[in-house]
Amino acid sequence: MFKVMKTLLQVENLSVNVGSTCIIRGLNLSVDKGEVILLLGPNGSGKSTFLHALIGDPRYRISSGRIIFDGIDVSSMPMTDRVKLGLSLGLQFPPRIKGITLRFLAERILERRGVTSSVISSVIEGYSRMLNLGGLLDKDLYVGFSGGEIKRAELMITLIQAPKLLMLDEPDSGVDVENLALVGSAISKYLSEDVGRSAIIITHTGYIARYVKATKAYVMVNGRIVCRGDPEILVSNILEHGFEKCFRCEGMI
Repeated sequence: MFKVMKTLLQVENLSVNVGSTCIIRGLNLSVDKGEVILLLGPNGSGKSTFLHALIGDPRYRISSGRIIFDGIDVSSMPMTDRVKLGLSLGLQFPPRIKGITLRFLAERILERRGVTSSVISSVIEGYSRMLNLGGLLDKDLYVGFSGGEIKRAELMITLIQAPKLLMLDEPDSGVDVENLALVGSAISKYLSEDVGRSAIIITHTGYIARYVKATKAYVMVNGRIVCRGDPEILVSNILEHGFEKCFRCEGMI
């Protein structure tokens, strides 16, 4: 019998440099199929750098270690190939792009995925309704968008790539309660549609956990995972005591 592989992502002793500065230092982390990981930590701890290294952003150089995704070593693989394998990253601050509308970009992504042209429009309209983006589909990408509109539009672009591993950089930062509910419910719905889908979600506040059921939580400080634990307990402790307690918790790595 063939053994079904449970692990989707395996990060082994990963160190990442930005320029000459080492940001991630010997990090080890695994994500099983169906897992939803919360990644917390103070500003400047390396959380965003970690996700950019996973997606293959060339500005973030892997100096040591390996990234194994779905059984394939992607450490030296270009970003486009990683996306084709099923990695996708929703940015915290996506660039504003004049001359390209949200609808146009969504159509091109769906075409590249091989989605039948006759259903592309209905797929886009479905996400538009779910994320309340109807008035933004034909506007230049992120130009003049509010903070909440940017979060919702970026999430749509990320989800229509149909990633196996959904990576989101602070989807709950700078948004009001109404926008957070829309974003959280869309993430939860996407993950629930396939039990094999996984996610790594960076959060500074933990608010996204009110809408998305996480299975594990990790705390990163100075480029290292220093603490791990039950998401509900860990988020509650951090909101009450800050990150300093993570150095002393029983889940310390």
